[in-house]
Amino acid sequence: MASNRQNKGSVAFEDTIREYLEKRAENDALFAVKFSNPSKSVEDCVTYIINEVQKSGCNGFADDEIFGMAIHYYEENEIEVGNPINCQMVVNHTVELTEEEKEQARQDAIERLRQEEMAKLRKPIQPKKATEKKTQDVQPSLFDF
Repeated sequence: MASNRQNKGSVAFEDTIREYLEKRAENDALFAVKFSNPSKSVEDCVTYIINEVQKSGCNGFADDEIFGMAIHYYEENEIEVGNPINCQMVVNHTVELTEEEKEQARQDAIERLRQEEMAKLRKPIQPKKATEKKTQDVQPSLFDF
């Protein structure tokens, strides 16, 4: 993949857009011509979508709205993509992890648990404080004056 994004949400988002556009191109010959435009890319399409989302000020969109932006990007010859934005994206479907990723997550969790337990063992034991004598509130008496 040409994208250098590290964020799994970003990769999943880009993959979702790419899959949608490829499927659309398979079923729509007119769109296929526009999708094959060498001056356009899925990476720029995603950048365009992110910039449009940011301009809107909204935090959530329906799938059709996002896919509509992707199609719009490919249908317009002259379109301002905008600058890449580093942000967190959430794709509303499950992202499947590879077996290697699952094993790595398991090892990371075991290591975190081990570190937490070691920190507990290293923590100095503090003796329980002896209960201090409770002083009783003395009520003044009328006879004390």
